[in-house]
Amino acid sequence: MALSLAISPCPNDTFVFDALVHGRVPGAPPVEVTYADVDVTNTAAERGAFDLVKVSYAALPWLLDDYHLLPCGGALGRGCGPLMLTRGDRTASDRTGGTGSGETASGLADLSGATVAVPGDRTTAYLLFRLWSAERPPARIEVVPFHEIMPGVAAGRYDAGLVIHEARFTYPRHGLTALVDLGEWWESTTGLPIPLGAILARKGAVDPVEAAGWIRESVRQAWADPAASREYVLAHAQEMEPDVVDRHIGLYVNEFTADLGEAGFAAVQALLGRAADAGLVPRTSSPQTSSSRATAWTS
Repeated sequence: MALSLAISPCPNDTFVFDALVHGRVPGAPPVEVTYADVDVTNTAAERGAFDLVKVSYAALPWLLDDYHLLPCGGALGRGCGPLMLTRGDRTASDRTGGTGSGETASGLADLSGATVAVPGDRTTAYLLFRLWSAERPPARIEVVPFHEIMPGVAAGRYDAGLVIHEARFTYPRHGLTALVDLGEWWESTTGLPIPLGAILARKGAVDPVEAAGWIRESVRQAWADPAASREYVLAHAQEMEPDVVDRHIGLYVNEFTADLGEAGFAAVQALLGRAADAGLVPRTSSPQTSSSRATAWTS
């Protein structure tokens, strides 16, 4: 039977899963793929809609009863965090109702009077933003499809927008300015990498140790022959420029993609622990994986 897989159309996901999706991983079953923004997959995972699914680490407290966390295939790293963007012609006083006091204790713009577009209410990006802005939350949050956030901010529909992935490389062309890099904030306060997207295996539907082996082999093949996935990656990328695609993959597909390791698991535990302490997510036991972090790559 085919394995149902849900991932985003972003270059890092299509690059990582190319070999698995196209039947080049020995011993893996056929795969039926659904491509969707992470806000969609977070919700679908609550219904148990997929056997393997890419979700936000921030959504784990609602999902771990039904899914195993896999130690590979996801998005976690350094220097790759979400950005809060606004129009380049908007001043601090514009964003704070004309007071001119648009600085927080950390020296960053105050968004307490703003309408902010976010890519999902259970995304890691939004959870990091909520932790960062706890003392001065924005006036209004709107959940917006990811591809609509930068155009919406540029057009003035939103005062600011929270973005991830390829937007790190393309936001200046929309006339936007980065108010804060939430990844830099997270790394400076914790010393840990940024946990963005996790791969989960549905309990009772797929063996997590086998699934980890398939994914690691898919990653190995992607690194060994990057050209093999090129057509597939470009067919789904929202930003088609080869340079943007290459930078995207280079940033988000890294050592943590092959194995979360001690630092990766510590980052996940820190994120969920801090969020639970702040009352933002249900408290859960430390997320564990049923597949060993030392699982050998398949040959």
